[in-house]
Amino acid sequence: MIHIADIIQARETIENTIHTTPILQSDQLSRLCNNDVFLKAEHLQKTGSFKIRGATNKVTEAVRAGAESVTAASSGNHGQAVAYIADSLGVPATIVVPEDATPCKVDAIRAYKGKIETCGTTSAERIPQAKMLAEKTSGVYIPPYDDPYTMAGQGTVGMEIMEQIEDVDAVVVPVGGGGLLSGILTAIKETQPRIKVYGVEPETANDTFLSLKNGKITTIPPTQTIADGLRASQPGDLTFPVLQKYLDDLFLVSEKEIKLAFSFVMERMKQLIEPSSAVAVAAIMNNKLPFEGKKMAVVISGGNVDIRKIGEMTVDTVDLC
Repeated sequence: MIHIADIIQARETIENTIHTTPILQSDQLSRLCNNDVFLKAEHLQKTGSFKIRGATNKVTEAVRAGAESVTAASSGNHGQAVAYIADSLGVPATIVVPEDATPCKVDAIRAYKGKIETCGTTSAERIPQAKMLAEKTSGVYIPPYDDPYTMAGQGTVGMEIMEQIEDVDAVVVPVGGGGLLSGILTAIKETQPRIKVYGVEPETANDTFLSLKNGKITTIPPTQTIADGLRASQPGDLTFPVLQKYLDDLFLVSEKEIKLAFSFVMERMKQLIEPSSAVAVAAIMNNKLPFEGKKMAVVISGGNVDIRKIGEMTVDTVDLC
């Protein structure tokens, strides 16, 4: 388990690398949701997602301990973040990506001077490959979520939300492996436990939902949800106990609901966010949460979108007028 002290230390470690991302609002979105909605804009973060927070904290720790190279397994955003900070710190990075990784994310990894290797289509396939490469090169494997330094770095999002939104009532977070959610939960519940924290998953990638229901980590088969950053087959060994301890509830959203939220944010707010981010917006747009008239922060986790596939992600928003 990580603690608030770890997140405070992480903030000091990463403060000169990351952006303190802004809070965005839309009156129309707030009216649709019957709540006062604030979007935490991590899609405007360096490398285009929250992942730079945890990656910076973990890679910095590894380099301080003498690492001469690093590896990572990633569908894209974590890999970009690791490649960026590794290059900044002067160590080479190798990123193992799935064979069906989003091309724009792979191109970005290369732009940040990361070496690319492909392996399978699931995290269960690419993580062992990345660990093996680290062993062969005497490097350090940088986990995408299941690591205390990574989790603590992601928890700085929660600290910023509490500072930026006075008297926030609830925070809504998309869930993949649970690194972002576990970090935010720790930051919030160990300082302001009255604030509700909710997770959201795609219906077709419901490993955390099933794990919480079953009271143990539960693995699901590979999924092709449009939310490609949330395709983890199971929550992490370290992240899951935090979710069990602190999470107020978890909601599921359909692929259609994700596309509608993605389309709304792009069309009405002029913000290009990932479908993985739109998952959290979808939950509030479809009244999944059990209250109205509250201050609600929604974490927009990333904005690295393949613009060639935008047409596949959108639906008509005319009924929302």
